[in-house]
Amino acid sequence: MGICVQRGGPLTTVQDKGRLGYQNLGFSASGAMDRRALRLANLLLDNEENDAVLEVTMVGPKFTFESPNCFVLTGADLKASLNGQVLETNRVYAAGAGDVVDFPQSFPSRGARAYIGFAGGLDLPPLMGSRSTYLKGKMGGLEGRGLKTGDRLEFLAPRPQLPNLEKRRLPEDFETVYGGRQVKIRVILGPQEDSFTPEGLKLFLNQPYRVTPNSDRMGSRLDGPVIPHKGRADIISDGIAFGAIQVPSEGKPIILLADRQSTGGYTKIANVITVDLPKVAQRMVGDEIRFEAVSVEQAQQWLRQEEEALEKAARAWQTRPSFWKRLLGAR
Repeated sequence: MGICVQRGGPLTTVQDKGRLGYQNLGFSASGAMDRRALRLANLLLDNEENDAVLEVTMVGPKFTFESPNCFVLTGADLKASLNGQVLETNRVYAAGAGDVVDFPQSFPSRGARAYIGFAGGLDLPPLMGSRSTYLKGKMGGLEGRGLKTGDRLEFLAPRPQLPNLEKRRLPEDFETVYGGRQVKIRVILGPQEDSFTPEGLKLFLNQPYRVTPNSDRMGSRLDGPVIPHKGRADIISDGIAFGAIQVPSEGKPIILLADRQSTGGYTKIANVITVDLPKVAQRMVGDEIRFEAVSVEQAQQWLRQEEEALEKAARAWQTRPSFWKRLLGAR
């Protein structure tokens, strides 16, 4: 037993960490756009780090619990409710059979994606080691598509009660802010920054860019000043990382995201640092982005600080000490 969907919303998909290790064969990694929100959902529920969740885009679904289980919402606050009571993000709740989760049918004022995690994860067949939905390839998740009315999802290993339930929330001082309609995104220049004119690099780092309606899970297309190349915009195709910023011949940057192509033949001016990828994932159409170049050493230090903050927050409720060794790996 699990949940029954009364309304799927514009785009609600099953996602996990992604289909890693297959880009060399031409398969997109996919996975959650906001990997930090995915991790938080599974962490708060004592799930395995790669358990599947629901990724909600802009306007959420409506569903009924057909059997009891604990659940949590992370990411953007899209004002979900349980039986009419508005829910807090980053806090675990227990739901009984017949309980209804619903979202308002209006666009949010801030943040684009919320994540719904269920204790024990969702029971869907993994494909290449992942339950993530790849929409363009019509594969993974639930028949390779978003949820629709009448769908049913089963729980993999439900836990209707969890130890320390009241403590399973992030502390108020934990940094979960995604920024307003104007954000700074930190990047590491390269690998082809020498393909752009000095004027082009200056424009990229000093002028604002706005998210366009042509953005999707594959990439965030930006509008703003044209970034001139020294010569041709195309290169011999090479691998594409999450957060790589391509600049095709038209001179407008594209931040490549979860459903990015496996390789690309346009110059890449920079790559978004890991800790700022959630900010990119939560951008709405019209949001303004300014880029700031930082060093690899700075990016690594910020990542270490974020990991330490997550570990500290988890001590309030964590019941499986070995979880963090699996989640963070050896230090």
